[in-house]
Amino acid sequence: MLLILRAIIVIVYSIVVSIIGIIWCLFSPRNPRHVATFGHMLGRLSTVFGLKVELRKPPEAAHYGNAIYIANHQNNYDMITAAKIVQPTTVTVGKKSLLWIPFFGQLYWLTGNLLIDRDNRSKAHGTIGELVDQFNKKRISFWMFPEGTRSRGRGLLPFKTGAFHAAVAAGVPIIPIVVSNTHDKIKLNRWNNGLVIVEMLPPVDTSQFATTSVRKLATHCRELMSTKLEELNAEVAEREKSGKL
Repeated sequence: MLLILRAIIVIVYSIVVSIIGIIWCLFSPRNPRHVATFGHMLGRLSTVFGLKVELRKPPEAAHYGNAIYIANHQNNYDMITAAKIVQPTTVTVGKKSLLWIPFFGQLYWLTGNLLIDRDNRSKAHGTIGELVDQFNKKRISFWMFPEGTRSRGRGLLPFKTGAFHAAVAAGVPIIPIVVSNTHDKIKLNRWNNGLVIVEMLPPVDTSQFATTSVRKLATHCRELMSTKLEELNAEVAEREKSGKL
């Protein structure tokens, strides 16, 4: 019964938010500020799924300039966990097929997110140039999933280098974001599904890697995120065990 109730609430809420968002964005289409606004609105569904999402970020995060945010990509629940910490004027880079999802796909494009054709390598490489061009024109940041696909319980997958090439070329920092484990955590017929911690790490200065390979930068960031992921998972397990949520 709880599963059915949740499904109805999520579907109705998502459609309503998408329709309102589409209408709202028509007055200022492709404005990057819309992404955080509607991302946070979708993030409110975490309560419907019985999750307590705890956000952690540096006090100075509100004053960060252009950057590339990278996050671990676990499953579709990232839309109600990681989305809650998206900073204003930050847009995501997603696959082109998202455009065909009714209501959501149209909102995704109108809010200013960047769609790429992952099956076309030449166009995917051209995206790096587009990111750099956007950085040079306005105050904007990009959110990317360097694993390139959902991990689905396989841990932190190897990183692709596109985000790191763009950061070095544009001379902007990388800001890692780590979300504690959600794989097999959410049971739709269970009221309380526990705690998820979303933590923003300090910026990584990409200029320090300008004379080395981009792969070293990617490896460094992955090591930072892997260590933090282990710490967060251990903390969540301990707090859930003690009931101190």
